[in-house]
Amino acid sequence: MTKPKVAFHTLGCKLNYTESSEIGKQFLQRGFAFSEIDANNDVIVLNTCSVTERADKEARQWIRRALRHSPNAFVIVTGCYAQLQPEEIASIDGVDVVLGSQEKFHIFQYIDSFQKKTTPQIFVAPISEAHDFGPAFSSDGRERTRAFLKVQDGCDYSCSFCTIPIARGKSRSQSLETTVRQAHQLVAMGYREIVLSGVNVGDYGKKNNTSFLQLLRALESVDGMERIRISSIEPNLLTNDIIDCILSSDTLCNHFHIPMQSGSDTILQNMRRRYRTKDYRNVVEYIRANDSTAGIGVDVIVGFPGETEKHFEDTFTFLVDLPCSYLHVFTYSERPNTLAATFGEVIEPRVRFQRNNMLRIVGTKKRRAFASAFLGTMVDVLIEHTPSAQGFSGYSKNYIRVDVPATENDINTIQRVRIDGVCDEHCIGSRTDGTVQPAIRAPSTVVKTFTPVPL
Repeated sequence: MTKPKVAFHTLGCKLNYTESSEIGKQFLQRGFAFSEIDANNDVIVLNTCSVTERADKEARQWIRRALRHSPNAFVIVTGCYAQLQPEEIASIDGVDVVLGSQEKFHIFQYIDSFQKKTTPQIFVAPISEAHDFGPAFSSDGRERTRAFLKVQDGCDYSCSFCTIPIARGKSRSQSLETTVRQAHQLVAMGYREIVLSGVNVGDYGKKNNTSFLQLLRALESVDGMERIRISSIEPNLLTNDIIDCILSSDTLCNHFHIPMQSGSDTILQNMRRRYRTKDYRNVVEYIRANDSTAGIGVDVIVGFPGETEKHFEDTFTFLVDLPCSYLHVFTYSERPNTLAATFGEVIEPRVRFQRNNMLRIVGTKKRRAFASAFLGTMVDVLIEHTPSAQGFSGYSKNYIRVDVPATENDINTIQRVRIDGVCDEHCIGSRTDGTVQPAIRAPSTVVKTFTPVPL
């Protein structure tokens, strides 16, 4: 008998990917087979994001795309967009069920038959009722290199631009014992690296009489654990004790992704962020003073209401001078039911785009300069299922992507690699064990000697 086919498509953050994986297990247990979104499927599950207007638009496009390939499929939409705008999603032709944040882990309690009905069903409870944690980690069985382990959900912060608290509810954490048990499971399944994920991971455990630092120390002790990486952590929660713990560990990756959002104290105040530029710089400089090789990523938003040329210039100058490794640049997007959406002094889209582009150029130079600093050095690279001109690529502990001469047999192994060159924003490496030689010559744009990249 042919198994019914289900296709998942996930938008947004790594947290959504871990949750899609958890939902997927329920389908596998009930006899479904995974399929691609562009195949002819029986059921389609779309896990959405709503961090920007573009994310909402992308979700609508994927619903229509999936239905073009599977016009008779039963379509389930969940995630943040579903929680915030369920009626809007239900109005899209072909959507059968809309599930909110509380309901997404209980699909089979709400749906007893995957037969299309004339009217879409909506199961979305008020976010104030979202108390379940919904344990989740990504383990779809297709790639056993890096797993995303959900340790925290929701947020108690009130940033003026953000919909997360009204889409995911209050901050809550998985217990220390459960998290450690799941980490043991992931190691037993063959994962080499675990990425700790959440909306605000630094807030972990504060309502459970524990802390994020305690979690890190507990996970370090898991037998067979080779790498632990933190997805992102707020600067006001990244204490010196946490930094010291990470930098002194053989298991914790010396890679910090720290949201900043603006280099202007005025804009940070209007964003209702819990730190100022001096605080942020102190965190970055403490990391850099204790480990010059650490990878440091920065999130920044341009075009926030009231962001003058002077405010943007402050951000630009702050980032140019900041000893970070790379930038993630976002263009501000008005979100319904947020405080910032009521602010005046709206920035023209054209200006937002220009500012975004300027900071992306800075980010490219930062990433290239950081990678160039490792020419001639040795790094450990976890080989992943990502083909490259050399064979495959992977990441070092400090989050440098390296193309490595490798075969499929090397996937999910950690290899000692020498950095020989830089191409664009990643590195070209060679194996020192002599087992694999480069299949293709490195591109002519490879930098063979280190020349600092001016900013």
